[in-house]
Amino acid sequence: MTLQTIVVVHDFAHVNGGAAQVAVSGAIGLAERGLRVIFFAAAGPVDPRLTDAGITVHCLDQSSLLDNANRLQAAWQGIWNVAAAKALQAVLRSLDPRSTVVLLHSWSRALSASIVPTIREGGFRLACTLHDYFIACPNGGFYDFPAGIPCERTPLSLSCITCNCDARRYTHKLWRVARHAVQRRWGEIPTGIDTVIAVSQFSLDRLAAYLPHHAQVRLVGNPIDVDRTPAVAAATNRPFVMIGRLAPEKGALLLAEAAGQTGLPVTFIGEGPDEAALRHLCPEATFSDGWASRDQVLSALGGARALVFPSRLYEVQGLTVLEAAARGIPSVVSDGCAARDQVIDGQTGLWFRAGDVDDLAAKMRLLTDDALVERLGRAAYQGYWSEPWTMARHIDRLTEVLTDMLVGKVRR
Repeated sequence: MTLQTIVVVHDFAHVNGGAAQVAVSGAIGLAERGLRVIFFAAAGPVDPRLTDAGITVHCLDQSSLLDNANRLQAAWQGIWNVAAAKALQAVLRSLDPRSTVVLLHSWSRALSASIVPTIREGGFRLACTLHDYFIACPNGGFYDFPAGIPCERTPLSLSCITCNCDARRYTHKLWRVARHAVQRRWGEIPTGIDTVIAVSQFSLDRLAAYLPHHAQVRLVGNPIDVDRTPAVAAATNRPFVMIGRLAPEKGALLLAEAAGQTGLPVTFIGEGPDEAALRHLCPEATFSDGWASRDQVLSALGGARALVFPSRLYEVQGLTVLEAAARGIPSVVSDGCAARDQVIDGQTGLWFRAGDVDDLAAKMRLLTDDALVERLGRAAYQGYWSEPWTMARHIDRLTEVLTDMLVGKVRR
């Protein structure tokens, strides 16, 4: 049998972040290749582009865990969403597992792990794209938020359970531990996954020890939507630009401290809890007016000398670094996050030691050299456009991976 139908499963039926953008746009791209695509989600509203593309959408119109005012109901939904499992079972009942695969993007914000046993019981092959670290880590990031450092504890070990690493409070961490235990034991995550799709080598390396031995592992980077235009003359620009949420784990304060050391101009594009502190620490900095639109982001990149990606999180890819490269802007990235995969240190940008403000400041000072900025920016531009991360390329690779799941694969 050949691949005919793909069931795309995601918490949301609309775009509200990077994973959702890939899920929705990817579903549309697969449908445009002539495949039958069914989109299954817990929370609406439904993005009209899905139905316009001829995709059948099954949306349960449930609340996400964060949006549900009934906190007890949200807690139970997050651990085991009975309604989602039953609804997906009804969808799959009419499909042939010999010509159908299921592509799971996320389950932690509305659907829960209850859907995986349903997929397995129907005899369907399951691929899962790793947009985060929830497949292994209870808080989804291998990160100790109160301490502000990456976490090296073994998930669900005693040291993990007793550590208050959650961004909110310890009781929420304990709920996440319970959810993760259920996910492992009854939700068949990760054991029920046939093919793991990683979006970067960095994230794959961090997760390798926690993936099922039987699963195929494939690398398919997330795409970006950017038109090819002439490279920006980055060396004629002055500000170092950060794009993203202004929160402690994203490293905005680190950039502000480096700017204070160097006296170099910086621009922050985004919003978040650190904004007031950043304005106090870095009064000469430029800030966007709230969250930036796509056009505002591209405009900011066009005026950047370099993009700074100072995240303290591991991240899973770092798409803004690719967007900068596509414009001919070099990047300065933490060597402790996945964005470093998009930068060849000393050739298309610079790495700095994760969390080290002095090293970040030193790398920013290096980029006061116009000749160096021009060389790095030109190499970043040429490197990106030699193999651009387009949606068409993404769909080519994704179709190949999903097709391979039906060829010569013996069900266990």
